[in-house]
Amino acid sequence: MSNITRFTPFGNLARFDPFRNDDWLKGFWVSPFAGAMETAPQIKINLTENEKSYSVRAELPGIRKEDIKVNVDGNRVSISAEVKQEKEEKKGDKTICRECYQGAVYRSFSLESKVDESKAQAKFDNGVLELTLPKKNGNGARQLQIK
Repeated sequence: MSNITRFTPFGNLARFDPFRNDDWLKGFWVSPFAGAMETAPQIKINLTENEKSYSVRAELPGIRKEDIKVNVDGNRVSISAEVKQEKEEKKGDKTICRECYQGAVYRSFSLESKVDESKAQAKFDNGVLELTLPKKNGNGARQLQIK
């Protein structure tokens, strides 16, 4: 009884097979549910810190500046945006596939120190949001205006 192992019925399906190549099947069938398998876009960030402030660099490709909101509340930072993406494939005058996504993306994280909301800055250029968040000891919440 000391050699009990856990049985996983789908264990073999999850293994990587280097000899299996499904690339030849790509594009063979057009599935109306192919877009449903894709996930909503994620906000990817880089966070750096020095003695005086935090710097956040967030990637928001294809999103307009007007659709982004940044909220700072103490040491909590929240980034949200409305996303509208469309992709259409045509062959001649006939539409073969149309994939649309519309929704919201959201990312929230906590910092070790509180942020001085009155000196915090946000800048958006070419799909990249850059936040400068000076450290402080205090309370209060503020929504940042993006330049």
